[in-house]
Amino acid sequence: MGRSPVSLSRLKLGKLKVVRRQLLQRYEHQPFVSCLAGLYGCQWRRYQRSKLLFLKVNVFLRSVVYLCRFNFGNLGFWFPWSVVLLVVAAALFTYIALLLVLAVCLLSEGQRLYLHWSHKVIKETSVFFPCLLVCVCVFVCVSVRQVALLSLFLAVLFALYLVPLGMYSPCIKEKGTLGPAPTLFGHRGAPMLAPENTQMSFEKAVESGGEGLETDVTISYDGVPFLMHDSTLRRTTNVHEVFPNRTDAPAATFTWDELEMLSAGSWFLQRDPFGTASSLDADEKVQVQNQTVPTLKEFLNLAAQHERLVIFDLRRPPRGHPYRDTWITRTLEVIHNESSINSSQVLWLPADQRSLVQELDPELQQTSGDPASVEELQEKHIVRLNLHYSYMSQEQIRKYSSVNISTNLYVISQPWLYSLAWCAGVHSVTTNALHVLKKLERPLFLMVSPDHKYHTL
Repeated sequence: MGRSPVSLSRLKLGKLKVVRRQLLQRYEHQPFVSCLAGLYGCQWRRYQRSKLLFLKVNVFLRSVVYLCRFNFGNLGFWFPWSVVLLVVAAALFTYIALLLVLAVCLLSEGQRLYLHWSHKVIKETSVFFPCLLVCVCVFVCVSVRQVALLSLFLAVLFALYLVPLGMYSPCIKEKGTLGPAPTLFGHRGAPMLAPENTQMSFEKAVESGGEGLETDVTISYDGVPFLMHDSTLRRTTNVHEVFPNRTDAPAATFTWDELEMLSAGSWFLQRDPFGTASSLDADEKVQVQNQTVPTLKEFLNLAAQHERLVIFDLRRPPRGHPYRDTWITRTLEVIHNESSINSSQVLWLPADQRSLVQELDPELQQTSGDPASVEELQEKHIVRLNLHYSYMSQEQIRKYSSVNISTNLYVISQPWLYSLAWCAGVHSVTTNALHVLKKLERPLFLMVSPDHKYHTL
């Protein structure tokens, strides 16, 4: 049943009263509100009703507390220039009090607070002034020695506040200047996913998307180059079980037949160096147990099969070793005659007999671990530097890059450090966490400057 004409008329009249009340709330007090807003925010224009904001009175209260906690009666004597400080403090607190009154009036009218920048400056000054007042009074009360110590403390404190002004990050860049992500070399393969310097480790590195493989080469007593980082076999094999009397013997004093008797993977499950062994499934754990010491030939063939770059340190055999003086040429023989890799895939790092190596194989990518001058590097035909990440300098990297000398940094396994290397323009890094860094699509913290405002991506 429909409503009567009388009910409809009352309903319409009620709506008109609500609308009229809202209009009056919006326009009745505009002169008064405009005056308050002009004094408070230096904006002499119409203000519309806004949501009530929480009143920030902490500045005023802190100032009053600081002033009350310190009075001249506790000093024991009067110093004349303190009157000036007290007058300035009183003026600042009065100013803050007036701003507070204006803010309360604006809030009572339902207006939003907009504090002009000039008021903000004076407000911040009033916050720090009581601290200055207390410091001055303390200087008067203490001895000269204490003043010196306090001065030193304040100087150090002030210096700490200034430290951020001198900080620099390569990840603060102009928009569009970020280069490509550094390529990744698996450090001894993928040592978080498999035992280091084993066939399984390098296969994991390839599966994880590594563009290069890094390793260490030693020559056995009978002339077989094999992969081993340490000078002994103790850490990464079960030599203590197979040859208990030769645990600390140099790795190069073992023949290849003896090396083939060792397990190069069982230690990984026992020690779990990166806390990642639990992520392996049952089949992978069996595969780990069956890992042996690989030869350089096997390593190079794997890299050739997957078209990966390789870089390796070459350990010179100890005195009395049959290959003590022919270790370089023996290694080149494996590269040229026993493996299927192209010389251009090899980043040749050993510095010994570099001129001879260049003469025998000019296609090898000569790589240096010494950050020498550009002229010296060019004279030695160096095309890549292999440096510890602590040498990372955007200026140096750019200087080398300008003459076509790329830079590889080791060992970078943390995403934040990889991000810095990326922003600095590094060409490649050697990493233990290849499977982690490969997932990064951009640096963790990159700040670009569109329209002169930095934004974190």
